[in-house]
Amino acid sequence: MSESFPRLSARTRRFTLGVPRGFTISPDGGRVVFLRTRSGTDPVTCLWELDTETHVERLVVDPRALHADEQDLPPEERARRERSREAAGGVVAYGADSALTRAAFALSGGLYVVELASGETRRLETPGAVIDPRLSPDGRQVAYVTGGALYVQDLASGHGLVLATPESPTVTYGLAEFIAAEEMDRMRGYWWSPSSDALLVERADEEPVDTWYIADPANPSRPANAQRYPSAGTPNARTELFVLGLDGSRVAVPYAEEYLTTAAWDDHALSIVTLTRDQKTMRLFSVDPATGASTLVREDADPAWVDIVTGVPAHLDDGSLVWVATSEGGHRLFVGDRAVTPPTLQVRSVLDVDHDSVLFSASGGDPTDIHLWTWDGHSLLPVSTRSGVFSGRMSGGVGVLSEQSLDAEGVSTTVVRRDGMAVAIPSYAERPGLDLRVSLGRSGRRELATAVVLPSWYEQGSGRLPVLMDPYGGPHAQRVLNRRGAFLESQWFAEQGFAVIVSDGRGTPGRGPDFERAVLGDLATPALEDQIDALQGVAEQYPDDLDLSKVAIRGWSFGGFLAALAVLRRPDVFHAAVAGAPVTDWRLYDTCYTERYLGHPDEQPEVYDNSSLFADAAKLERPLLLVHGLADDNVVAAHTLRLSSALLAAGRQHSVLPLSGVTHMTPQEVVAENLLLLQVDFLKKSLG
Repeated sequence: MSESFPRLSARTRRFTLGVPRGFTISPDGGRVVFLRTRSGTDPVTCLWELDTETHVERLVVDPRALHADEQDLPPEERARRERSREAAGGVVAYGADSALTRAAFALSGGLYVVELASGETRRLETPGAVIDPRLSPDGRQVAYVTGGALYVQDLASGHGLVLATPESPTVTYGLAEFIAAEEMDRMRGYWWSPSSDALLVERADEEPVDTWYIADPANPSRPANAQRYPSAGTPNARTELFVLGLDGSRVAVPYAEEYLTTAAWDDHALSIVTLTRDQKTMRLFSVDPATGASTLVREDADPAWVDIVTGVPAHLDDGSLVWVATSEGGHRLFVGDRAVTPPTLQVRSVLDVDHDSVLFSASGGDPTDIHLWTWDGHSLLPVSTRSGVFSGRMSGGVGVLSEQSLDAEGVSTTVVRRDGMAVAIPSYAERPGLDLRVSLGRSGRRELATAVVLPSWYEQGSGRLPVLMDPYGGPHAQRVLNRRGAFLESQWFAEQGFAVIVSDGRGTPGRGPDFERAVLGDLATPALEDQIDALQGVAEQYPDDLDLSKVAIRGWSFGGFLAALAVLRRPDVFHAAVAGAPVTDWRLYDTCYTERYLGHPDEQPEVYDNSSLFADAAKLERPLLLVHGLADDNVVAAHTLRLSSALLAAGRQHSVLPLSGVTHMTPQEVVAENLLLLQVDFLKKSLG
């Protein structure tokens, strides 16, 4: 008997194991280093290298050969993986020198350096468990963090140097604080100088941040885990920057804004990007590393918020600044002071700058497609032309292209050489074994991007199916994309007898700033209205196939909030809900995300009240299943427990499924598998 989809999805970490990722291209384009597990069910990530001339692929590092215990991870590394949503183990990240001759990585807290040409790997002695090792550009030294202190070790002599030591238990050097990692896509806290003689280092002090306690009720003998959590309206960590020289020098780099969004240090400039607490003003500074003095390069302001875009700032060979900003109703690529993309092309991220060319991702008229483009100094050129979702890298005139679409399973990765020859990097991912029946289109008055997923066995017009809405629905995230992987769980639910609808409402990316900013000041009303709009639009398109007397909704995180909101506020439309890890009161969620959309709770308490679920507790008249991991340190279990208490106080029946030892990611195989089965059982019983 073949393995069930829920079991296979759990074992394969939602079919991500075996997919190549984490690409680095050598400056001459001759080699590509990347990460990949050895099979679609193997959770141990290995380091590989491809010779682009000979097409020969070579295993460089297999963690099993190093006999490292993957279970013995330092707490900081576990937190880093939770922030980055890393589901695999082994070599999950690495740092290479600029010539791509060596790579450094951490494994179970140990520090390793590998010679890429020979595969010779050695473990370096360190005073403690290592976090985020990064080689200097010249490859002669490796920096790392242990115990909150930043160290540099010379690879030839083995001599170690302590660059910065924390002054108190709440201080760390060289690590991204919680908000930067969770909400700004910044996973690092230090940057090497191009000359390899200094580092720009973040000092973070969590002393002002409130302490929360994440307990494990299933194991009462264990003490609760104390965590600093900056909930909306409360203090963030204090962050500072210093240029630390290997000669012992220490130069402060002051800035006034609340958030450090990113930094970059290349041959043209040491740059830092800051953001005010209200996120309406972003500033880019050029820093003199000798004095710490900053010069304002550009300032972007927006009455709603300024978007954080990955990959910038960067520079062309001539020093021209590469930047992304909102202009004339679009997210646009700027080179120097000139916008080089039209407002109709929504730039998502800058992926690489290769001499005078910029590789970036963007969406045009269809937000379900994410394409690759280049700016070569004179014109825009499309890299990808077929419908789908693309990502890539570029260096030395060589590109790495990753492609996903509805027409093919999994991820297809190709190296495109300078001569135009394509070399495939195979994926070892498992096949889901589902016959996808997904139709992408627009629905409702706002022409929302919507996917309709029907059972593979269903004949249209043969009978009305109960409906399952399956959204995320929150800002800055997208569910409706032109790739099969986005709809595997939805198709499995459809196979159980549902017509599944997935729709991206206002706030989601790909359609421009105005569409995204429609949720400003209200995370509840637009999101719920758009799910209803999509449902009604699909019902018009499929008049004989949907049973609108049986409509359920499920979701996780923001999708969990939206699912609970739906049955509380619109029981006339939604008849059952599964709310996984829902945000129930935005005062309990973090500063950066929440205040971006709702402002400061002390200044706009009514906005928070309107987006909270507690005042609606007495309205519940439909079946509601609340699911929450008790070890969740992102959306803490208090969200579900407080809503449950409010429902109980109002005398409203509901169900709660607590997941002991489970975080926001639910990586455990048994939990992930049975969670799908329990949801189906609950929904079928609730809808009759």
